[in-house]
Amino acid sequence: MNKIDSCWRVQSNWATNRRSLADCVVGFGQGAIGGKFGATYVVTNPSDDPINPKPGTLRYGVIQAEPLWIIFGKDMVIKLKNELIMNSYKTIDGRGFKVEIANGPCITIQYVSHVIIHGISVHNCKPGMAGLVRSSPVHVGHRLGSDGDAITVFGSTNVWIDHCFLASCYDGLIDVIHASTGVTISNNYFSHHDKVMLFGHNDNNIEDKVMKVTVVFNRFGAGLVQRMPRVRLGYAHVANNRYDEWQMYAIGGSANPTIFSDGNYFVAPNKPNAKQVTKREANGGWTNWKWRSSRDIFMGGAYFVQSGYGTIAPTYSRSQAFQVADGSAVPTLTSNAGPLNCVVGRSCL
Repeated sequence: MNKIDSCWRVQSNWATNRRSLADCVVGFGQGAIGGKFGATYVVTNPSDDPINPKPGTLRYGVIQAEPLWIIFGKDMVIKLKNELIMNSYKTIDGRGFKVEIANGPCITIQYVSHVIIHGISVHNCKPGMAGLVRSSPVHVGHRLGSDGDAITVFGSTNVWIDHCFLASCYDGLIDVIHASTGVTISNNYFSHHDKVMLFGHNDNNIEDKVMKVTVVFNRFGAGLVQRMPRVRLGYAHVANNRYDEWQMYAIGGSANPTIFSDGNYFVAPNKPNAKQVTKREANGGWTNWKWRSSRDIFMGGAYFVQSGYGTIAPTYSRSQAFQVADGSAVPTLTSNAGPLNCVVGRSCL
């Protein structure tokens, strides 16, 4: 197992000790505690009302002011009627059941902190409509309409997205934008999508220089095209991920981001014009951008174009740091990416 999974998956009492998961995150999102110190809230009703959510629904739980560890009482597919606005100090923990958010608007993490999303599937997301959406027990705001992302992280800190399945959405799968930082994206399975992950709103959004994201132990599966991730302005440590496919490129960026590709496993597509892992959106002048490859494995003719000089280490604190394996170990480290089949009383193996 990788470092995150070995921290909790061997425990047969995971169902009665769910909050120990919050101690297992590594990388820049290591500070995310979610609802670790809150009560347990059980989702029993898959229906949705964006303005006046009913107790027992997912939306009712995520908008509460106090910390909550949110779990599910049964398998369910939740079709949201508008984007799901998350409040701070919340964990969505899908372990034990098959939980899907699909076929409607999906998740928005905006101007909050300490959010953990674990063990759910988010797919076939649609744009949200302009209209009223409740963001707390005391506030209903007018939204302009979401873009159709699976998960948008907007102006938020201490966010961890782990062991989710993400696919086939209208826009992106995960966007980290508008000065969001302290984010870890780990153990997820991505498939069948064009623009997978975007870090940084646009080239002129200077506030995104503070952004630091760790992308680790994920599997980028079949049917993916580009942006795994695409980075603007900020810093991304992309470590021990498996890339099964890309149709255009795997890792790209613009506006002088810093990208450290560290111990990944790249399998190039059978297309002679798509062997390069990297793509820079720039009309020259990118030779000083710090894009570095270390311990990566390249299969099928894949190659990484490096640039820049000087140190590129992620400068993690002691609690954030983890040992990055050589890319040859990645097929094993990512073999259980996506939601796990967790049975009460047994280890999640």
